[in-house]
Amino acid sequence: MARYQSEFTQFLNELKTENPKLEAEQQAGRALLWDKEPLSVEDQRRAKAAKLKQRAYVYSND
Repeated sequence: MARYQSEFTQFLNELKTENPKLEAEQQAGRALLWDKEPLSVEDQRRAKAAKLKQRAYVYSND
């Protein structure tokens, strides 16, 4: 008994078979932009100290 596959699933399966490096390239792109090392405690402290307090009404020239 064959299992149902949607057209989208069939498309993705074909795409992956035509380009086997696709998933590795996606993971490399994700690692480049999103998978970062956590900040050290010292870096967190410096980032917190460097923040400026936002004024109550940001469009004021005062």
